[in-house]
Amino acid sequence: MIGALVGALTGIPIGPANVAVINTAYRHTLRRAISVGAGAAIADGGYALLGILLIAQLLADNPSLAPILWAVSGGVLIVYGLITALADAEPAKASSGVKQKASDPSRDIWSGLFLGVTIIVLNPAALVTWVVIVGERLPVWVGSVGTISLSDSIGFALGVTAGSFTWFSFVGYLANKGKKVLGERAFLITKTVGVLLVVYGAYLAYRAVNAWMA
Repeated sequence: MIGALVGALTGIPIGPANVAVINTAYRHTLRRAISVGAGAAIADGGYALLGILLIAQLLADNPSLAPILWAVSGGVLIVYGLITALADAEPAKASSGVKQKASDPSRDIWSGLFLGVTIIVLNPAALVTWVVIVGERLPVWVGSVGTISLSDSIGFALGVTAGSFTWFSFVGYLANKGKKVLGERAFLITKTVGVLLVVYGAYLAYRAVNAWMA
C-alpha cells in the first residue's frame, strides 16, 4: 500500500513519462498511451528496487555520482522537451480523401511499453529520487530502521509499479479526453508540457553545475 501511494505521488510532478503519455494520447491512441504508462511504471518499480538494494550504498560511497546523474538527465530532458514542444501541431493523419487505417493493437502495446521503459531508463536522476525516498523514509515506514528485508523491498517496488501505472493511466485518460474536447487546440497541451520539461531539465543541469562548483 505504501509503495502504491509513493508511486502515484512521485508520478505527479512533470517528468518525461507524463509528457510521453500525454503526447502519445494526443498523437496516437489511448491504448498506446496506457502502454507507455505501463512501461514507465515497470521501470519506476525497477529503479525503486535498485535504489533499495544497490544504488543507495553506491551513492553514499561516491557522492560525486549524483551530479553526473543530474547532468545526464538534464540533457535528456531538455532534448526531449524541445522535440515535444517543437513537433508538428497536428497528429499524423491519413491523406485527404483516404480513410485512416486502424492502428494495430499489438504494435500499440509493444511500442508503448518500449517507449515507457526507455524514457525512464534515460532519466537516471530518478535513481537519486528513489534513493532519497527509500533511504530516508522507507525504513521508518516498514518499521525496520537500518535494514530493509528483501520481501519488503520487492513488495515496495511492486507497489510503486502499481501506483505509477494508476497515475499514468489517469493522465492518459485525461489527455485523451482533452484531445476530444479541445479539438485542434489540443496541441497546446503537448507544447506546454514540452516547455515545462525543458525548464525541469535546465534545473537539473543547474543542480549538477552548482554541485561541481561547490
